[in-house]
Amino acid sequence: MSRNRRVALLGGVAYLITFAASIPALPLLEPVTGHAGYVLGAGKDTQVVLGGVMELVTAFACVATALALYPVTRQVSRTAALGFVSSRLVEAGLILIGVVSVLSVVTLRQDLGGAPDAPTALTTVAQALVDVRGWTFLFGPGIMPAVNALFLGTVLYRAGLVPRLLPVLGFVGAPLLVAKTMVGAFGGMADLSVAAGLLTLPIAAWELGLGLWLTFKGFRPSPALVREPAPA
Repeated sequence: MSRNRRVALLGGVAYLITFAASIPALPLLEPVTGHAGYVLGAGKDTQVVLGGVMELVTAFACVATALALYPVTRQVSRTAALGFVSSRLVEAGLILIGVVSVLSVVTLRQDLGGAPDAPTALTTVAQALVDVRGWTFLFGPGIMPAVNALFLGTVLYRAGLVPRLLPVLGFVGAPLLVAKTMVGAFGGMADLSVAAGLLTLPIAAWELGLGLWLTFKGFRPSPALVREPAPA
């Protein structure tokens, strides 16, 4: 296996892991994110912790996509390659903050919520932690994939490393995702509404399609892969 094929395979698998880990994490975390009284109830701690672990895997896989592809992306544009690494790090950091917030509710329930005289104020604290997770989810997976698409899509489109339809999907999906997130931030759209799903679809298709292409096809031949790395 050539070096560039290994890079494509690692990057593609990392992209697929982000899907495989992030999608089941949402229902696993729902007992906390969807119910303010979780901290005083019986709780489904094992399920919620598993959801937190899945989001932890998602965060690490996010960073892995950028690091795995860096040896190739830097040959096209070091600025875009470093931008992609940086935006993925920001996204992973926001995801981790949300994970810590949700798991803190679990710990709060275990330490104080199960007592017969547990203060009802715990519900307020738990809701605040859930709200932190809500905002990190909004600006992490809600904004950063658009930034990622602009950095990585520019590299792939310029060098023709994948079918140009894939980065075009990213370019189309990026402003739609940002618009959906901004409308949702001001209360104009529910995050799980049909309209929100349609606006998210192009960016999701870009990431899933890219992951599948890199995993099973690899990079297309390109002069960018044989010349010296481009200057910043």
